[in-house]
This record gives sequence, C-alpha cells and structure tokens, in this order.
Amino acid sequence: GAWGIARSGAGGPRAEAAGEAAAASTAPPPALVEAENRQVRFLAARISEALDEAGALEAETAALLEGDETYACLLTVPGIGPRTAAQLAVSVDIGRFPDHDHLASYCGIAPRVRSSGTSVRSVRASRRGDARLKSLLIFSCNSLVRSSGRYGEYYRACRARGMGHGRALKAVARKRLRAIYAVMRDRVPYRE
Repeated sequence: GAWGIARSGAGGPRAEAAGEAAAASTAPPPALVEAENRQVRFLAARISEALDEAGALEAETAALLEGDETYACLLTVPGIGPRTAAQLAVSVDIGRFPDHDHLASYCGIAPRVRSSGTSVRSVRASRRGDARLKSLLIFSCNSLVRSSGRYGEYYRACRARGMGHGRALKAVARKRLRAIYAVMRDRVPYRE
C-alpha cells in the first residue's frame, strides 16, 4: 500500500502525499469520536455508581451480620471474604445437612455420577445447586491456589494429575468446603 512505499522512501513526494491522503480518509469523523467519548464517559459513570452501591450494600450486610457467630467464624477460613461469608451465613441452614457431601451437593460442587447397575458411566461436574454459592465458592479459591499452603499444594497436585484449571479449582473448593462445613456446624474459627 501507500504506507509501505512512503516508509521505504521509494516513490518520492507523490507516494508520500498518497500515504497522507490514505491516513486522512481512514480517520473517523470528529463528531463520531465525540459521540463515542460521551458513551465511554456515561458507561464509566454508571460503573462507578454500581461499584459504590455494591460497596455500600456490602458494608450494610457486614453491619447486619456483625454479631453473627457463624459469619465471624467463616471469615477465618482461607479465601473466604465478607461477600462469600455473608452469602453462606444467610443462605445455608447447616442443620439441614448431615455431612459435607450433602452441603457440596446443595452448593453445586459435588461431582455427579451417572451409573447403571454395576457400571459407572461418567463422573461429571454437577449443574445443579445454588449457582451463586457455587460461583462464590469456586472463584474465591483463585487466591488460594497461588499460595504455598495446603490448598495451593492440593491444586498443584490436581494439575499434575492432568486436571484443567477449572476442574482443579472446583476440587479445591470442594476440599475447602469440608472445613467450611465444620466451621459452620461447630461455630468455631478455622485452624489448620
């Protein structure tokens, strides 16, 4: 194209003029640029408002749960922040679950086994359960897997066995759910 000729120095002033004309013809009109800038400013303001509102809601929720023993104990579990602790404290009645496997099923992080008689067909991720809890529990493990602690080691062992990142992250979430279950059931802070 004209730019290649102009850059290489071949063609002289005529090629240079053609290159400048090509560049000018591809520039968007100033009115379009201004309209896009207004849209970006509008969307940035909306995002800022939404983040402020989310922060206010989190602070309000934390204030409401301040005296809750279960909430306080959940905050001691590695990787559990105020949002996940609040969601667990509010939506999980731990007395309904006889063990951590039932809680894992409720949260949607228990594997689903499809079997018939004596043959096991497949073990897959369950699509059932509370989707919000599931995503909070799994994504809150992202910080854990980079650590050198027991959950980070477990994640690396899962990856060494050939699991992908998502599957290994879910395995870490399920392992950590055992601790969450014990903390909620006994109302005691987490300890290694």
